[in-house]
Amino acid sequence: MRLLCATALAAPTKSDLQQATLIRVADPAKRVAITSLLPGSPWLAGAPELFVFCADGWRFRRLFERRQAKFVNEHLDAFFNASVDAAIALGAFVSAAELAGLGTCPISQIRDHVAKIDELLELPQWVVPVAGLALGYPEAKEPLSARLALAATVHTDRYDKAAVERELDAYGARRGKDWIGDKVKQYSTVWRGDFGAYVTGKGYRLV
Repeated sequence: MRLLCATALAAPTKSDLQQATLIRVADPAKRVAITSLLPGSPWLAGAPELFVFCADGWRFRRLFERRQAKFVNEHLDAFFNASVDAAIALGAFVSAAELAGLGTCPISQIRDHVAKIDELLELPQWVVPVAGLALGYPEAKEPLSARLALAATVHTDRYDKAAVERELDAYGARRGKDWIGDKVKQYSTVWRGDFGAYVTGKGYRLV
């Protein structure tokens, strides 16, 4: 675990600000409290390890407090930088874990109950959960899901909307299902509409 954490946190970070924090949830009571919030993922209770990856602006602001300096960049970019750092660390952790023969599953659903997760993990101001991560040795290797073709996701010199449209027409046939309809249905109800208010309450300004 230490090696995986160190590898994840050695990933690129915005301007060496190092605004990602990993919280390993080892307390059985806290594990139960978190997994009970996610009844749609009953397998989570049996996951050997559970982490929560956080955007951590508190530690960075402590540098300014230690030097008695004013923090003048309290705007959207501050939250964006910390969130991207956490996402980069999450991706690096997943890659390192897979190389070690482990299986992982990122869990964005923790943001459905972000205030309760915040309380359980005793997060200070400017520390915001980005995603959970379940970890363990997999019982079986799942096949990779087909992704959108590079023609739609890698562009040269300009964004090629026509290429995206062509790929959207062809992608569902390769997936063997109505991927567009599935995604539209999935996001036709409001998700985490209060997340911005939560982030603002943690001290970030989103403008």
